[in-house]
Amino acid sequence: MDIRIPELNQVLIAGRLTRDPELRFTQKGLGVASFSLAANRPHKDPVSGEWKDDTTFISVNVWGEAAERCKDKLKKGSPVMVEGRLVNSEYTDRSGQKRKEIKINARRVQSLAKSGTDAGEAPPPREAEEKPEAEPRSDANGIEEVPF
Repeated sequence: MDIRIPELNQVLIAGRLTRDPELRFTQKGLGVASFSLAANRPHKDPVSGEWKDDTTFISVNVWGEAAERCKDKLKKGSPVMVEGRLVNSEYTDRSGQKRKEIKINARRVQSLAKSGTDAGEAPPPREAEEKPEAEPRSDANGIEEVPF
């Protein structure tokens, strides 16, 4: 039996830049911005019961005009959403060892900073507002309408 498995390579990740974007240009003049993204996943430690962050660091490359916009608009600490695809790369480090790395080639980078705030600073925490819950309404037949 021949099973066809769909080939899909799409990534959507949100986090904060760990460093300012570095902008370089290819020999043909195409810009490429590189930065690293830290994405946190809060989880409760089963032993201590404390909340901890599991942080994943991923390298991102952005090409063309988007690369230049990233260099102009983003800096270390900026919250962003990155959409793209995963790519493998191999390189030799300074000690001569071969290394492999998975990166994201970004199709789209969206800043999640509120306008008017410094992109590198987290917005001030909002205090929880208590809103009265909506009461279910009934129609003429006595059927309740659930508020969503």
